[in-house]
Amino acid sequence: MLSEKGKHASATQNRRWVWSEIIWPLVLEVNDVSFTLKQFQNKRQKICQEQNVSINVPSRGLVSLMQKGILLKEGEIYSIHYRLIPYMRLKAKCDYSTAIHEVRIK
Repeated sequence: MLSEKGKHASATQNRRWVWSEIIWPLVLEVNDVSFTLKQFQNKRQKICQEQNVSINVPSRGLVSLMQKGILLKEGEIYSIHYRLIPYMRLKAKCDYSTAIHEVRIK
């Protein structure tokens, strides 16, 4: 019998999915270190419809990314951690593991 994923595993999966499918493509699309809540919502809606995913998954993932320090929020504006800016400028692939590694380096 298969068991359900634990709370920690589900949160990590949500963060990974939101980062790779919504946030990083959005950052590359707008070609800026920040994006608005409205831009995120539009991208989220599009991706959720394409992949038939509940809209709740990306919401939890976004909050989780902020808790990890990968995203910062000021009012309606979200921005990526300053250590991720070189990846954005090079339009390089930046998966979740790279992002979390860069944020945690002192």
